[in-house]
Amino acid sequence: MEIGEGKLPERLRRLPSRLINQLALSANRLVDRTLATERARRYHYALLASLEEFGSASQADLGRRTGIDRSDVVAALNELAERALVERSPDPSDRRRNIVSITMPGRQHLDRLDGLLTGAQDELLAPLSPDERRQLIELVTRVVEHRPGTDG
Repeated sequence: MEIGEGKLPERLRRLPSRLINQLALSANRLVDRTLATERARRYHYALLASLEEFGSASQADLGRRTGIDRSDVVAALNELAERALVERSPDPSDRRRNIVSITMPGRQHLDRLDGLLTGAQDELLAPLSPDERRQLIELVTRVVEHRPGTDG
C-alpha cells in the first residue's frame, strides 16, 4: 500500500501495470541514489557497460546500443571524458565523427559501479529468495521482450 490516507482499492493493488510502475519508480530512486555515491548516473553506467562489452563505438552507435538520445549521449560522454573514463578519437574512416573507447580508469569505475549496483539489487529484492529473484527476472524479461519497440 502507498503512503497516504486510507487503503487502496483492490483493483489498483492487483493491477500489474501499476505494480510494475511502482516497482520501477522505487528501483530507479534506489539506483540513482546508489550511483550518486560515485558521481555517476544511469546514462554513465549504460555507456561504460556498452563500451566494455562491445568495444569502441561512434557516439551514434552508442546511442542506438543503449537507447539513449543522441544529445544525452554527447552530454554524458562529455562528463565521462572530463573524468578520463572514456576517450574520443577521430574515426579513421570518417574524420567527421569520433570513436569512443573506455579507458582503464573507466573500467575500474565500471567495476565499482557493478559492485554498488549488486548491493542495490539485493536491497531492492530483499523479500525474495534467490530462486524467486531468478524467476522474477525471467518473467519480466519475457514480458519486456514480447512488447514491440522495447530494447529487451
